[in-house]
Amino acid sequence: MLLLAALVASAASARAQPGMISPADWSDYAARFVDPSGRVIDDANGRISHSEGQGYGMLLAYLAGDKAGFERIWTFTRTELLIRDDGLAAWRWDPNADPHVTDINVASDGDLLIAYALALAAQAWNVPDYERSAARIAQALGQQVIRREGGRLVLLPGATGFSVGERPDGPVLNLSYWIFEAFPVLARLAPEVDWDGLAASGRELLSLARLGPARLPPDWISAPADGPLEPAEGFEPVFGYNSLRIVLYLLRAGIADTDVQKAILNNWMVQNGGMPAIVNIPTGKALARLSEPGYRMLAATLACAIDGSAIPADLRRLQPSQYYPSTLYLLSLSLVGEKYPTCLR
Repeated sequence: MLLLAALVASAASARAQPGMISPADWSDYAARFVDPSGRVIDDANGRISHSEGQGYGMLLAYLAGDKAGFERIWTFTRTELLIRDDGLAAWRWDPNADPHVTDINVASDGDLLIAYALALAAQAWNVPDYERSAARIAQALGQQVIRREGGRLVLLPGATGFSVGERPDGPVLNLSYWIFEAFPVLARLAPEVDWDGLAASGRELLSLARLGPARLPPDWISAPADGPLEPAEGFEPVFGYNSLRIVLYLLRAGIADTDVQKAILNNWMVQNGGMPAIVNIPTGKALARLSEPGYRMLAATLACAIDGSAIPADLRRLQPSQYYPSTLYLLSLSLVGEKYPTCLR
C-alpha cells in the first residue's frame, strides 16, 4: 500500500499546477456546458445538474487555470447542492422542478471530485477557504460512505440505499467511483480516513470484478462477504457508461494495472471493430458502439499508454458533443499531454 500511495501521490503532485487544458478547449467546453451561474449542464439527461458534473467542472476549470470560472462553479455547488446536514452534496438538481433538488441522496464520486478540485485549487492559488471546504467534505466522506462492508473497506455510492443492511445483495458498489488520484490529496486533509486502504480495496475489487466472457467489470456490482462478485440486482449487467472511465482514473493516478487495462482495451475496443462499446457482461457481446469523440479518446488514450499509439489527428482538439463524453475527452487529453506527449506528435 505504501508503494501504491507513493505512485498516486507522485501523479497527483505532477498535476498540482493548472494550465493542462488549453484556453480554447476550455472556452468551447464552458460555453456549451457551463451557464453563467456556474451550473454544469448535463445536456443528455434533461439538462439537469449533479454533484458529479459540478466536480468535473471544477476540476476542468482548475486544469485550465480559470480561477474565475472555478469560483463560479464552486459557488453554485456550495449554495445549491451542499444543503445536507452531513457535509455532503445532494446529487441531483433539476432546473424544471420546484424545489430544484429532486434527490437529496449523495453520489459519492461527485463529492470526491468536488473535494479534490478544491484541494488542488487551494494549493495552487493559495485560497485557505477552498482547503477548509475540501477538508470538511473529505471528513464527511469518511464518516458517511467509506465503510467496512462485506469484509472490505469500500466506498458506498450513496449515503443510503447500497449497504449490507439495506440490500439483500449488499453492499452494492460502483468501481468507477474510486477516483484514485484524489485519495492521497485528501489524505492530507482528512488523515483519519484510511485512503490507502480504500485504494487497495478498489484495486482488489477490480481484479475480482472481471466477469463474463469479456472479463470486464459491470457498472454495478454486488460484493457480499460470503460469495463471488456479481452484477447487482436491478441494474443492467453491462460494462457501460460508468465503467468505461475506470481506465482513465487508473492512468491519471499513475497505476499501471496492465492486466485490467489490456483486458479492457482488447475486449472493449479491439473486439468491436476498433470502436469502444457498451458490453453485455453475461454474453460478452457489444450492445452499442460509441462513436462520440470523447469515448474514442478514452480508447485512444489507453492504446497510447499501453503501446505508444499516436492519438488520431481528429481527436487532438475538443469537438463538443455532449457533456459526459466531452468531459472525459478533456480529462484524457490533459493526461496525454502531461504523461504521454509523444502520442501527440
